[in-house]
Amino acid sequence: MSSAIEDRLRKSGPGMMNRQGYPAQKYLHYPTRSLTQLRVRSVPVIDNHIPGRVRIQMTCRSILPRLAFAGILLSAIPVVAQPSAREIMKRADELTRGETAQGTYTMTVVRPDWERTMVFAYWSEGTEKSFIRVEEPVKDRGVSFLKVGREMWQYVPRINRVIKIPPSMMLQSWMGSDFTNDDLVKESSVVDDYEHTLLAQEELDGFDTYKIELVPKPETAVAWDKLIEWIRVDDYVPLRAEYYSERGELVRTMLFGDIKQMSDRVIPARYELIEEKKEGRRTILQLDDVVFDETIPGSVFTQRNLRRSR
Repeated sequence: MSSAIEDRLRKSGPGMMNRQGYPAQKYLHYPTRSLTQLRVRSVPVIDNHIPGRVRIQMTCRSILPRLAFAGILLSAIPVVAQPSAREIMKRADELTRGETAQGTYTMTVVRPDWERTMVFAYWSEGTEKSFIRVEEPVKDRGVSFLKVGREMWQYVPRINRVIKIPPSMMLQSWMGSDFTNDDLVKESSVVDDYEHTLLAQEELDGFDTYKIELVPKPETAVAWDKLIEWIRVDDYVPLRAEYYSERGELVRTMLFGDIKQMSDRVIPARYELIEEKKEGRRTILQLDDVVFDETIPGSVFTQRNLRRSR
């Protein structure tokens, strides 16, 4: 026993007697300053004898391998890195686009005093090719759109003419709806044409979401100064998108709904575009059916196919 401990025991005086007539235990407390002392808080003392000494020494030694083993277990647990904002947008875009896609949409254009519905079929291949053919109403049947790379054409059966759509018209209304030509044929890419920033991870409509800001690159021809999108954390399904002007004003909002299994994945089947500056104006796009990642003949994405749509 060290001289310091012996001095403290001698100064403590005779112990109190317990009910059995034996000296009551006293406890010598000392601070714990290392990991080996985490479980050693006091040493039982009866007069000048410390019966727990050997046991305490064993406890101090045995805790070290336990800590080392715990460290090995912790180091073995894989750390999953959070994806970058760009990667999140890429996964969300690929989810709703696929390598190829072909299906049918029903579009409802809502105005304060009237509504109009149309049905169109579409085919797409990655981000480079897309083809749309209007099937209803009858007066618009056969109107078709082709996009290859950065070029786009429209076929108008009424005048039997193919018209090339210049880049300046990509932001114009598509068939009188609130969607633009660019929205439908995706000339610009939310992945390649924007810079992405992860603003937060927050709850929206009961789901944990990534909140991402998209700012167009200088060479990107879009009407928006920035976009903010909310993407579900679990499966990268988009839930909401907001479009802002150069003055920072909210111009329009896209709500994604009717999320369900379609083809081989879970995606939104309803897209509602709301014009924030024009009361009572909105357009609803309902995905009726879709098939992903099946081969589409190259002849679909040709100008010749535009005229075949009659």
